[in-house]
Amino acid sequence: MPSTTTLTMLFYVYVLESMRDDNRYIGFTNNLKKRLEEHQSGKSQSTKSRLPMKLIYFEACTNENDAKRREHYFKTTGGRRFLAKRLISYYKSKL
Repeated sequence: MPSTTTLTMLFYVYVLESMRDDNRYIGFTNNLKKRLEEHQSGKSQSTKSRLPMKLIYFEACTNENDAKRREHYFKTTGGRRFLAKRLISYYKSKL
């Protein structure tokens, strides 16, 4: 049987929550670990004033356009509703 162990690049859509003001940030990257480090070290202008940030959700896609489309969806009203339902246990545990 031939080996199918080819490396596939993954693209991530992620949701961060500010531990300062509980607001969320939705982003996209192809290197989640590096991007999280950038957020935490204040290198991202969009989250710099809201540090510290906590990763509360992410999805991985094998296609960059699919991940970008998903990021855009999460930023819509419907996407925010989806996330609220998807993270219901997370939010209950914060009470």
